Amino acid sequence: MTGLSLMSNDVSGKRVALFRELVPNLSRMAIMVDPRDPAAPRIQGGYERAAQALSVSTKPFGITTPDEIEPAFAAISQSGFDGVALAAPILFNERRRIGAAALAHKLPTVSLIGEMVPHGLLLSYGQDFPDFFRRAVGLMDKILKGAKPNDLPVEQPTRFKLVINQKVAKALGLTIPPSLAIGADEIIE
Repeated sequence: MTGLSLMSNDVSGKRVALFRELVPNLSRMAIMVDPRDPAAPRIQGGYERAAQALSVSTKPFGITTPDEIEPAFAAISQSGFDGVALAAPILFNERRRIGAAALAHKLPTVSLIGEMVPHGLLLSYGQDFPDFFRRAVGLMDKILKGAKPNDLPVEQPTRFKLVINQKVAKALGLTIPPSLAIGADEIIE
């Protein structure tokens, strides 16, 4: 067996710390998860531990269908949460709906997937997915040329990327600290 690791849980602490730096009043964070996803408890736990270390309380909100997104954001907003961490694969395909709901309810959002940020999310920090897919192709090439999967190591990410949406920050009344602006791989204007 071989493959590529996303290390998404391993960088949860960094992701939440960056989120809190951009959203200084972050004291209550909702975590959107798909309870049917076998990885949900691990992903949720990573966010919870990271938030607890920063004295940020958390509460999970389950999402199993796209139609549950808007009501979940409404409930999160009405409950007084300061931000939302996205932790469900279903949410990537619904990034436009997520962004629209987040902006409509004036909720900053954080994800591990940079490609979601242009659609209305505030911030992402995680694996560089285009690089991840290129590396997967390289791994498949080795296997197709005769390498045995069990002889190939599971590879860790080599590139992480920080993406910030300046338009969303402005819409939410947030200022991007210079330290984040300098360290960002991409700032969406």
